[in-house]
Amino acid sequence: MKRFNNKMLALLLVAISGYGLIASCTHTNDPIPAAVSTGIIINHGGHIHLPGAVGDTSKWKFDKAHSSVNWSTPFMGVGATLTGKFNQFGIADVTAANMLNYVTTAQPLPDTSWAFNENDPAKTHFNGYVQVNQVNTGEPGRDAGCLIATLGTTAIVAGTQNLLVTNIAQIKTTKVEFDPLSNNYLVTFNFTWKGTLGAPITKSIVGKLTYIPAAVAGTHREFGLSLAFQINCRDYGITSTNVADVITIQVNTNFNNQ
Repeated sequence: MKRFNNKMLALLLVAISGYGLIASCTHTNDPIPAAVSTGIIINHGGHIHLPGAVGDTSKWKFDKAHSSVNWSTPFMGVGATLTGKFNQFGIADVTAANMLNYVTTAQPLPDTSWAFNENDPAKTHFNGYVQVNQVNTGEPGRDAGCLIATLGTTAIVAGTQNLLVTNIAQIKTTKVEFDPLSNNYLVTFNFTWKGTLGAPITKSIVGKLTYIPAAVAGTHREFGLSLAFQINCRDYGITSTNVADVITIQVNTNFNNQ
């Protein structure tokens, strides 16, 4: 009986082995699973955008009505986020000779101090500014009251664009390069602001620039650039504890070819 059981066991093992061989052969033509890529796909196109006059559809104009400069910081450095924006800003190189009060409600200077080259970031550059007293948090009492003193500036004068040194913060790029980890760009620029100090101070800052490629928007074309960065407001003499040391700034700019 024992010998019979051993024969049965041997036959059973042979049958199982044969089934395994047959089963494995049935998968010889199955596709090999694709390797999972952990690399980052970076693809920079060849778009070149340059400023030009209205009516020249081969050049681009700053679309301020659809652009914004926003900021955010934790309340008291620990609370929920405070947010706001600046109502008046531009893309111009404000030199000492340009630092004036302009009696106009339009853009006081041409918004032409920029260029963007998608595949050659060394040819990308821009200068920009905000009018600090044009801060807008949605709370008029705060904007026209405590924030004016906190930011070291003066109240708004109706019908006037104030580009005096005491009322503007400026950025001027010094280097633009590819971000090795994405399709974006790393931008090194000088951030200059007087704040509550006796004279303006300049700090070199690195931000991230995102390009939104040109596309048809109604009867014309639009493209966008977004710049995100942070500043330490204590560097500029801001001592108010209502805001944290670090303020995050998001600049969203659109351009059209109208």
